Formats: sequence, C-alpha cells, structure tokens
Amino acid sequence: MTTIHLHRTTTATPEQVLAGLTDFGPGREEIFGNSADSYLKVHHEGPHDADVTEGSNGIWESLHYDWTDPHRVVMTTTDSNLWGGASGHTYTLTEQPNGETEVDAVVVRDGKNLRGHLLAGVLGLFGTRVLGKQFEKSVAAIEARSGGDDPHPHHE
Repeated sequence: MTTIHLHRTTTATPEQVLAGLTDFGPGREEIFGNSADSYLKVHHEGPHDADVTEGSNGIWESLHYDWTDPHRVVMTTTDSNLWGGASGHTYTLTEQPNGETEVDAVVVRDGKNLRGHLLAGVLGLFGTRVLGKQFEKSVAAIEARSGGDDPHPHHE
C-alpha cells in the first residue's frame, strides 16, 4: 500500500475548490487529467455525496464521494481494475486568514492484483512528483475557473 501526501496553497476559496472537485459534468478532464470524459459515469449524485466511475489510460475506479463536511472531501474506492482495500483520496480544505486556501490531499493506492501492486510500488517511488504535477495543474485550473488567476503559482 502506498500513501502520497500533496499540498498546495490557492487563491480559490474552499467553496470554489469543493465545486471543482465535485463537478462531474463534461470538461472534468480539463481540471483532472486522470479523469477522461470518455471514462466518466455518474451513478448517483446527491447534495453531499456521489458515486462516480472515472479514469484514463486503461485505469479506472469507482469512487464514493462524501462532502458532508464542505471542508473535507473523502473519495473511497468501491471498485477498480487496479485498486482495492484502503484505496481512495481525501482532500482537506483550510481557509487562511488572508483569504487563501490550504489544499491537502492524501492519496492511498492499495493494489488488488499484480499490475496494481506494481503501479503502487512505482507511485511509492515517484508518486509525489508524478501526482504532484497533476495536482498542481488541477488546483491552477480551479483557480483560473474561479477568476483567481495567480501570477505566481508556486508561492507558499
């Protein structure tokens, strides 16, 4: 099992980040590169939860999204061709006094077959770099969509 921690400060509000994370409409792949529109299937969408299948490049997972707490989005893997066990993602959104938002993401990858175990091992070595780049792009896309274009995207 591999656990990856990602962190980013954004000018978007927690509400704007939540809206981006839980927008399951067409164009999701423009924010989340690993969620190709061709893979996207919404099975259920409620006011504070959703069941969605998403993926790309031959890797898919069904996730139960729960945002009962609007500052915490818990995505639990319910089915996948690679991931099982404790797999999923948790995003914590913390508003700062200066109006910025701290976005913390924890990604857990628990392989359920040989390919999953191998990929989880690779992510253990390179995941922070690989997933971190995608995470940065996603947060920047949410910022841009929210009208908060930041000329210095790497500030801390």
